[in-house]
Amino acid sequence: MIKNMFIPFYFGLGGRIGSGEQFLPWIHLDDLTRLIHFAIENDHVKGVLNGVAPQVITNKDFTKSFAKALKRPALFPVPETILNFLFNPERAMIMTKGQHVIPKRVQDYGFEYKYSNIDEACKEVAHLFPKKHPLE
Repeated sequence: MIKNMFIPFYFGLGGRIGSGEQFLPWIHLDDLTRLIHFAIENDHVKGVLNGVAPQVITNKDFTKSFAKALKRPALFPVPETILNFLFNPERAMIMTKGQHVIPKRVQDYGFEYKYSNIDEACKEVAHLFPKKHPLE
């Protein structure tokens, strides 16, 4: 997601999607890869896990945090009608409606997040050239 949003936000053209009130499940790539590794390495982990961070945020929260991390304004909201036109309403719904997802089973298994807060995660990815490859 960041890959597609970085350039507009970097040039100060970022903004919330639609009302911005829709939930936005998120997870830092480092935590997702660590979670997959955790599930493989631990025999007691069974079933489906929600690969999301424990902090529930809205699109507006993400927009504010990412713009702050880049030290840029986020003044240009993307109207829902434009997304419906560009992607068709069914695909646009992924961005405009959101889902409230929590990682209850992940936390019950004792997985420790490195980036459990959106501000910390955005600060880590808010640079033009990555500090390191995400899978290293």
